[in-house]
Order: sequence, then C-alpha cells, then structure tokens
Amino acid sequence: MELIITEKNNAARRIAEILSDGAATTTQRNGVNVYEWGTKTCVGLSGHVVGVDFPEEYSDWRDVEPVELIDADIVKSPTQENIVRTLRQLAREADEAVIATDYDREGELIGKEAYELIREETDAPVKRVRFSSITEREVKNAFAEPDDIDFDLAAAGEARQIIDLVWGAALTRFLSLSARQLGEDFISVGRVQSPTLKLIVDREREIQAFDPDDYWEVFADLTKDGETFEAQYFYDDDGSEAERVWDEGDADDAYDRLREATSAEVTSVRRRTRTDNPPAPFNTTAFISAAGSLGYSAQRAMSIAEELYTTGYITYPRTDNTVYPEDLDPEELLDEFTMTHEFGDDAESLLELDEIDPTEGDDETTDHPPIHPTGAVPDRDELDEDEWEVYELVVRRFFATVAEPATWEHLRVVAEANDCQLKATGKRLLEAGYHDVYPYSSASESFLPPVEEGDALDVTDVELEAKQTQPPRRYGQSRLIQRMEDLGLGTKATRHNTIEKLYDRGYIEDDPPRPTALAEAVVEAAEEYADPVVSDDMTAQLEADMSAIANGEATLDDVTQESREMLERVFEELRESREAIGDHLQESLKADRRLGPCPESDHDLLVRQSRQGSYFVGCDGYPDCQYTLPLPSTGEPLVLEETCEEHGLNHVKMLAGRDTFVHGCPQCAADEADDTEDEVIGRCPECGDDEGGELAIKQLRSGSRLVGCTRYPDCDYSLPLPRRGDIEITDEYCDEHHLPELVVHSGEDDDDPWELGCPICNYREYRARQAVDDLEDLDGVGPATAERLETAGVEEPADLREVDPDVLATEIQGVSASQIRDWISQLPEVDAGDDDEGPDGDSDAETDAEGGDEPTEEGTILDDIQAEVEGARAGESD
Repeated sequence: MELIITEKNNAARRIAEILSDGAATTTQRNGVNVYEWGTKTCVGLSGHVVGVDFPEEYSDWRDVEPVELIDADIVKSPTQENIVRTLRQLAREADEAVIATDYDREGELIGKEAYELIREETDAPVKRVRFSSITEREVKNAFAEPDDIDFDLAAAGEARQIIDLVWGAALTRFLSLSARQLGEDFISVGRVQSPTLKLIVDREREIQAFDPDDYWEVFADLTKDGETFEAQYFYDDDGSEAERVWDEGDADDAYDRLREATSAEVTSVRRRTRTDNPPAPFNTTAFISAAGSLGYSAQRAMSIAEELYTTGYITYPRTDNTVYPEDLDPEELLDEFTMTHEFGDDAESLLELDEIDPTEGDDETTDHPPIHPTGAVPDRDELDEDEWEVYELVVRRFFATVAEPATWEHLRVVAEANDCQLKATGKRLLEAGYHDVYPYSSASESFLPPVEEGDALDVTDVELEAKQTQPPRRYGQSRLIQRMEDLGLGTKATRHNTIEKLYDRGYIEDDPPRPTALAEAVVEAAEEYADPVVSDDMTAQLEADMSAIANGEATLDDVTQESREMLERVFEELRESREAIGDHLQESLKADRRLGPCPESDHDLLVRQSRQGSYFVGCDGYPDCQYTLPLPSTGEPLVLEETCEEHGLNHVKMLAGRDTFVHGCPQCAADEADDTEDEVIGRCPECGDDEGGELAIKQLRSGSRLVGCTRYPDCDYSLPLPRRGDIEITDEYCDEHHLPELVVHSGEDDDDPWELGCPICNYREYRARQAVDDLEDLDGVGPATAERLETAGVEEPADLREVDPDVLATEIQGVSASQIRDWISQLPEVDAGDDDEGPDGDSDAETDAEGGDEPTEEGTILDDIQAEVEGARAGESD
C-alpha cells in the first residue's frame, strides 16, 4: 500500500479525488478521515501534529526561574493524538509513503515530522512531492516525479520553533511574574511579536508628539462660457510651486487681491499624455494589501486564500515571487474563463489583444509562482461571499497583468488674477487598458473646460481655508506587513499571524492598529531594561540565520545555540531591574482600566474583575476605600475616551461580539436605578397564586432592566427588558398571561415604537427566533463552510461546544479561531427549565435592544440582581 500524507484533511480529500479520478472512498480511523482507492491511501494531518515544549518539570511558573528555560531540554510530543495514532497505524501497513505537505519551510517541517513518525514504525521508502496549486495537472505531474525531503529546509523551520519557544516562554514568564500578571492575563512576549509591537508603538509616539503647524490655502472658482472649475493659488518658493501659505498675513493679502479681481487671464495651458502601466503579479504582501482595501484583515485574507488554494482555485498564497514562470501559458489560462458568466467578456477581450505579455515585478524566486488563478474555475454558488470576493480579486489581478497599459491625458491650466497665480489640473482617461478588467485601482477623471492661452475667465468665488499639518497615519495592516518585510521581521507565512496575535493578546485594537497602554508599557520596559527584546536587528539576524540553515550554510544546533547566548545576555540586563520592571508594568496596566476620580477617596476608580470572572468598578485605594459600582454581566468592558460631565468618569463600552453596546457612565447608571421605583405590572406566574408575588419592572444599578418578582430572592422568576428606551405600560392585556402589553419608545418623536407586547410572550418568541438547529443558522456559516465543518466532525451546532477553536481552525482552512468562538457565542445557553412561561431561575435572560424587535444583550439577570444587593463586593479582594 502507498500511503500519501497531506498537510490538512481538505487537501487530502482534493488530492485523493484527483489521483483516483473521483473513485476514492472515505473511511474513518480514530475519528480521522482516510481516503482509499486501489492500492493507495491518503490521510490529512492538521498542520503540526507534533509540538515542541519543555519537559514537565518546567511547567510550574512559580517554581522555575524563567532564566532556567534558556538551557532547558526541548521535547517533542503529539498535539493531535488521534491523527498521530492513525498515521502510525497506516505506516505499519504501508510499503511506501509520499509526503505531500505544502511546499514551504513550515510545510517541509510538517512533512519531516510525519517522516519521523513513519520511521518509528517502518523502514519503507519515503518520497516527497511538491506543487504550487492543487490542480489535476500539477498534482499528477508532481506524483510522476517525486523528490526527497529537504531536511535543511525542515531544520530551518524547526530552528524557528525552538527559538520562538525559548525566547517567548522565558521572557513571557519573566515579565508576567514581575508584574504579577498570571492566568489569562499574562504578558506575552515574542521574538517577532515584540519588535513588531515596537513599530506600532513608535508610530503612535510620533502621532502623540506631533506639533501641528498652521497654514492657509486659497481657492478661486473660474468660469468660462458658463462652465466653472476650481483653481488654487500658488507662489514661487525658491523655484518650486508652493500652495501652502505659512504666514497668515500673506494668506489674507492673496485672498483680498483675488476677491478684488473680476477676471483672470490664462497664461499657460499644458497637455501631456501619460502611460499607466498595469500592476505586477501578486506576491503575498501585495495580495494582503489589495485584500485590505476590500476590508479584509491580513489574517482573514490569508485564511480565505489558503482555502481557495486547497480547493484548487488559486496557486499557493505564500510567495515572494512577482514573475510568472516560463511554463505559464496566459492565453491557455484566459481561455478557461471565456465560458464563465462573471469573467467571460473580459477574458475574450484580453484574448483579442495583438500580444499578451505579462507584467513582471522586481522579485523572482523559484519556490512558488505569484498568486494567480488556476484553470479550475468554481461556479459562483460553490463559494461563500467572502471567498468569491477574494477569488475575483485574484482573477482580476491576473487579468490586469496581461492587459494593456492605460493612457491618460493630463491638462494643466495657469491663470493670473490681480498679480496672483492660480492653477488647476484635470485628467481624462484616453485608453482604459487594464482598468477595464481591474476595478480596484482608481480610474476617476477630473475635467476642465477647453481653454487657451490668453482667454479671459471670470473669478466667481474665492475661499480662504485655514488648515493644520497632520500627524503621520497609523500603519494599516498591509503597510505594517510591508514594514515587517523591509526589516526582515518574520516570513511571508507568519507576518499576518503575528498581527493577529497582537490583537488576541490585547496589545493592539481598532484598524488601523492602535497600541493599548499595556503595549506601550511592555515596549517602554523593554527599551529601558532590555532593548534586544524589541530590536528588529536581532530578530532579522536570527531570520537570516534560519535562511542560512535552509541553504545548507549553517546548522540547527549552531543557530539555536547562538540564539540562547543572545537571550542569556538579555537576561543579564533584566535580572537587576526585575522590581523596577514589575512596578512600571503594574502602574501602566491600570491606564486602560482607569475611569476617573473616586467620590469617596483621593484615588481613581478602575475596571476590575472578580475571582468569578465578572467585571465591576472598584477603587484603586482598596481596602482602605471600598467604593464599588456594578457593570453589566455581558461582555468585556472597554474604557472609552468620552467622559461624563457630571462625575468625570470615562464611559464604558461592553464588548460582546454582535451584541456590543455602550453602557455609559457607571455612576449615572447606578444613580438612575437608585432613583427609579419598581413598577408592578401583574401577578407572578411562579408564586403569585400561593405566595402573592407580583411582577414589577426593575431598573438595576448595572444598567439592566427586567421584569422580576417582588419576592426576590425567595422567588427568582425574571424576564428580560431592553436596556434603552422609555417603557409604556398600555391598557391592553395578554389573554394568556394577564399581563399588560408594553411599548418601547426610542424618544419623544418616535413615530414607530417597538411594540414589545406581553413580556412572557415576547421572551418566548425571542427564544424561538434564537434557536440554532442547523449549522447554517449561525451567522457567517454558508453551505460551503457548513460542509467543511461537517467534514471536520462538527455535524450540528451543539458539537461546537466540545471543540477547541484553535485546534479546529487548523483543520479548516478559511476559518479562523475567532470566527469559531463567535459561532460558539451564538449558541443558546443550555438550561434545564425552558418552558412557555419564560426563563427559570437558572437561565440567562437576554436584555437590551437598540430600537430593533429583539433583545441583543445577553446577561444573567439574577447575577445582576445579586450584584445590586451585595454591591459586587465579592471582587474587591482581587
């Protein structure tokens, strides 16, 4: 039996389909899909199924000094037990094996890991095949000419694993222990991550330190034969034309002179034609940049591209190459698109060109071609919306690279009015060229009326605009990746993952990325006490060393030993400053959580977290000051820049995915609840007959509202209400529950209020709408994604409760761990008491609606009530 090993399951399925001409059958071993046909068997891994780590005796952070990790042994152990077990079983049955993992440094290492597992079971020959697209031609050609594993390339990947583990673990533990930040809030440091973070922090420093200069610009509207265009005042500045006027008096003078003018004489008309060349083929960085302009993060763009590669629609997306290989036939590839509805006309027009000569970029490598579509063209309904948008981008970039240049006519007009020089420019697209097939680059035109030298133009309006110079812009993700590439930080395969980690670990937020106070504190501490931690020079040197391993110019042992010696020198600098570093980090960590002055002490109020995980507001002077305020039980609080005029506290936003909402000033929410009387609306269905309990509309100090029993805590029956809006109790009653129907008004002039109705009926309907019966009921899951989930063993929504998002994401290309977490958050809470009368005491009640017809904030109402009664003091000891 010939055993074929691929990097992931969907690649195994695709390769089996190609090599078997569709005849492969699927069985399962240990929960792993195995594809069989004739004498061949194909199985997919899940990326790395073997991981590097320290021996068990180093696992306790408190008992092991971080510096000890530098020279600690490195051990390998399975990270995907069922896949490793399956591979071992199949290896024992195999007469030969073929490694068909991705063709790059990481793929070679994954292949080597599989090779070592096979070698533990058999001495059967093991070959290696490499391809840049999973298409029938490339796959069959690769299997017809197998090669050997490149152990040098794999060793470069293994060196990266070891170096990143040692540096990351030792420095992460040192800073986290110094700042007493353990558990989920540890302070993460990484060999590539930290220098990248410094780039972002340095840019933020430039922005914060920027001192704007005032300047003025003067514009005049010029008219000829009823056609008006805008011209800008300029003056000679040492031989160059300057539009910005730096002296206000000079600007006023130019403005006054132009206002006095009634006409302007055209003194110069210049026309020129410019050729606009098509773009170069996509390498990874250029692709991420183009996808970013469509709104895709670097991580998301690469995930989708990898999925399109695995399904055979585009070539391998991790490449530095910008020159198509000689064996690529552009006409043959274009011909594959002529019969498609979406691309047919454009492909036909390109095939009609006299000559098809693709553009070339500056970088030519031999591993993979630039990213381009393969001859396998999917139907529109085979891909979800995001996949199709990215696929179309890749197709049209290929079209652009074989299209004609565009031609522009540029017109420049200069006129003089009352000794003031004015200029205007226009441009017209003469030949659209590649713009016809590539709509992502600007082809906007600006027109000027036909004028000639000596023409007299009317001056119809004059404007003086006061402006200021602007600070540098934050790096967008694609620009940041370009900077990383320029500095040698990371590789084409890892840069987008590095940025995603910075988001996941709370170092950056928003897009373009903005550093948090924690990020600034970590970078400041490293700069002051151990600059190599954030030095791009050191990281670039290690990257160069790993490339030397791949080229056979250095060994794994030499490079990893050199990196350990570098780290030893870093710890020599850190060791004497441990206490100072810890104090600096602890103080800086408060910045992102600081709200404003405590009303009962001279300390600040901070967002804090209890041991149970809930958030509340507490005084930084605890235990001397025990002042607290509750926060909503849903989501993670984010302190906003906006402050309350009355209390001087920053507003708080609760981040809860799709259900994110602004809580506002915590003190205002608490005061409003204190001033609001409970409003009884009817009998409690739980205890009203026996105990006389009544339902009342309650305002909680956390900002939540609910319908709850007046006998709480003896009766904990409760129903959700929207967080915002004025609630009107109508005279209409529910026949079933004998409760008044409620109407929610968003304001005094609300012409279309939300008719919530009976709160029990409303909640019942809401739960029915929220039911998640099929995978496609989850937001963001279409037919194709549902199929991929089912292949990975997630056959129904409830199965998501049992998965590790990070592990599942490695098995499904095109799906990120954060997406999986979002799907899990969409699953309804499991409780034992769902019935038609509303939630029981153990359920989660959904509250808040911003004018819609269904609640959007999820939170445990009983927890909120308990927080109100107890003042959330359970968290003060943290």
